[in-house]
Amino acid sequence: MRDPYTVLGVQKSADLAEIKKVFRKLAKKYHPDQSKDPKAKEKFAELNSAYEILGDEKKRAAFDRGEIDAEGKPRFQGFEGFGAEGPGFGRRSQAGGPGFQHFEYNFGGGHPGAEGLNASDIFADLFGAAPAGGRRRGAHGPGAQPPRGEDVGASVTISLGEAVKGTTARVTLPNGRTLEVTIPAGIEDGKQIRLKRQGQPSPLGGEPGDAMVTVQIAKHPYFRVEGHDLRLDLPVTLYEAVLGAKVNAPTLDSTVELTVPPGSNGGRTLRLRGKGLPNPQGSAGDLLVSLKIVLPDEADSELVALMRKWESQKPYNPRSGMK
Repeated sequence: MRDPYTVLGVQKSADLAEIKKVFRKLAKKYHPDQSKDPKAKEKFAELNSAYEILGDEKKRAAFDRGEIDAEGKPRFQGFEGFGAEGPGFGRRSQAGGPGFQHFEYNFGGGHPGAEGLNASDIFADLFGAAPAGGRRRGAHGPGAQPPRGEDVGASVTISLGEAVKGTTARVTLPNGRTLEVTIPAGIEDGKQIRLKRQGQPSPLGGEPGDAMVTVQIAKHPYFRVEGHDLRLDLPVTLYEAVLGAKVNAPTLDSTVELTVPPGSNGGRTLRLRGKGLPNPQGSAGDLLVSLKIVLPDEADSELVALMRKWESQKPYNPRSGMK
């Protein structure tokens, strides 16, 4: 087997996080169930073997010191001029006979009590399932399902009227796919719609993830949304506020006649029941109309004279309750 650093394409100074990142990327690229490379199976196996060494601190250190080879097998040096295969030295004793010390190396992966994880276990930790031909770590018996793909997010903006009545909208996902989404009537700003199996494919052949579409409601020129209620600032004249009047007020789907009581102050709120947004119970919120007294655009001398008379003869302090 080739040098594991060469297989993964990392420097000897690379830390574990970098090695894990590179391994994840290459493992996905050459997974036999995903790759069209005719040598994907061999490359995938070689990647696993390389990570078996470099992904384990003890094995990596042993490899760097020359104690094990690229396959994780013990490597012995000769003694006092004898080669590694010289008689009586440098070999692991098979019977523990005289003159030999029995060496036992255990760097993990396959033996009970081994420290660390082999590449299959590490692959399971990274991806949630075993690599090709393996079994999910912790799964018992056949039939373990491979992990599903990742969910993706997208957003779509609709008008307030479309939110009330429901609509369809086209949305482009991060992967470039464009889908038509059905948006139910009465949806609230910021709510999400889940599109099953429209997310990222699983790198291990499982179900695709979902697409989560966040619905945003565009700002309306008149109405403000408060839950299922709507708020409207309605301009009225000074004489309509003083004398009372019937005025037209817009709603989302029509115009209604609103009664302004005599002596209404600016900011007074009138409620139009059922003119808000529909709710899941089948009813609708209310339209809350706040009166906004608006003076004429041009100055009126008679109005000014009347106000000066009031100021001198009928003064009052609307802020007396404020401290």
